[in-house]
Amino acid sequence: MSLYKPVVLSSILFLVVVSLFVFADGYAWLTTDIEQHIFINIRLPVLLTAIAVGGAISISAAALQILLRNPLADPGIIGISAGASLMAAVVLLSGSVAFLPSNVESMSYYVLPVACFIGALLSSLIIYALARKLQASISAVILAGIGISTIAGAIIGWLFIYAPPQSIKNLSFWLMGSLHNTNYTSLTFALPIIIVSMALLLKQGRKLNWLYLGVASAQLKGIDPVRFERKILMLAALLVGVSVSIAGSIAFIGLLIPHFVRQLVGHDNRIVLPVSALMGATLLIMTAIINEWLFDMIVPVSMLTATLGGPLFIYSLLKQPAVLTNASRD
Repeated sequence: MSLYKPVVLSSILFLVVVSLFVFADGYAWLTTDIEQHIFINIRLPVLLTAIAVGGAISISAAALQILLRNPLADPGIIGISAGASLMAAVVLLSGSVAFLPSNVESMSYYVLPVACFIGALLSSLIIYALARKLQASISAVILAGIGISTIAGAIIGWLFIYAPPQSIKNLSFWLMGSLHNTNYTSLTFALPIIIVSMALLLKQGRKLNWLYLGVASAQLKGIDPVRFERKILMLAALLVGVSVSIAGSIAFIGLLIPHFVRQLVGHDNRIVLPVSALMGATLLIMTAIINEWLFDMIVPVSMLTATLGGPLFIYSLLKQPAVLTNASRD
């Protein structure tokens, strides 16, 4: 029981925050038709999106950090989210860009997750190849990710030139992350993919532990390291791609959550993966609550996560300077 005590505690915290979101305005939604309509059609999709996206980004980042032997391997930093965002921009602006077929826009609920997965997967493959070629050097992989993000950003900028002002405004807000872009149609497509991918990734915790000892030791345990790493990469890319397709690009959760979880519970991935998923979902629900309570408008999620996560991450680095020391050695 002691091994899984962090999972139990994080589950309790998750349920408390979910209850806080559900009953933030009291029990009126249980008795009033109007409040019930608002909860079911507006607030419940936000809650489901926060749970799915927060859990997906955090668990995929935790796995990528082991796969790339890099504590800074966040999908946003190393360019995976940028690849997904680029493909999302192509789909979202397809109705406005002359050289793309206009009927893509009407199929965006189905095309968008597939396109984002392709973009995330291509970026992941590039990062994975560079990590192996550069022997997982922290500084080199991060710089490669910045290069990929820059290229994707430049292409998105060119797409903006051909788009009308309203499309640019909508896409800019979407690229900064939003929990209000979803509805039951998009969630029906995205949630099963996220749930299955997270379940498959959770089952890999013990095998991810074997990678700590190196490729040779992992082979002695009876696994094919190359095939296993490709499997993890595919699952992480699928989670990031589908998350970007329904909520846009959300900053800092993938870097902050696994880092703090490992400080609190250690490095056993059988614990790190589920706790990261739960804490990522909890944090994103909290940002939705803050957005609802403190602001009269919808603030992009990345602004809130970066505002909350930036100072916390700097504090964490000051408490654990070994991360910076190891990075400088590479």
